[in-house]
Parts: sequence; C-alpha cells; structure tokens
Amino acid sequence: MKEKYCQSCAMPMGDTNEMYGTNSDGTKNEDYCKYCYLEGAFTSDISMGEMIEVCVPHMVSANSGMSEDEARNMMKEFFPTLKRWKIG
Repeated sequence: MKEKYCQSCAMPMGDTNEMYGTNSDGTKNEDYCKYCYLEGAFTSDISMGEMIEVCVPHMVSANSGMSEDEARNMMKEFFPTLKRWKIG
C-alpha cells in the first residue's frame, strides 16, 4: 500500500486515520492532517514557501544527518505535487 501524505504539509499520515483532519460535518478528511485541516478549513492561511519553512525543522529532526538546506530543497521539489499547492 502506498504511504499517504498530508496534501498540505507532506507529513506521513500513517496506517490509521488518527492523523486525518476533519470536514465541516465532522467526518475524517483523508487528504489533510489534523494540524493543517480542521472542521472543513485550513488551520492557517499560509503560502507554500511559508509552509516549507515551518516544516524544515520537523524534517531535520525526523531524519538524522539531514541539513536544513537538504530538507528545504527536497520540499521545494515535493510540495508543488501536493493537492493544496498544485497549480492548475
């Protein structure tokens, strides 16, 4: 099974639905994590670049030996493929 990632911050969603955000009707939203999406709305009005900067320290701490620049460059490539940031 392909790993699911939040379509806003790229956080791995895991094998259960506990990380899923919620829709306005309270149902789980499978596209976005609970930190990015609650009750049918994004939790912050943020640009893709700002989101990358928020995520850099988390990525570095989760991947020993990864520098901030490596994390940032990786996210600059990956984030445009996510649903929230896709253009067109």
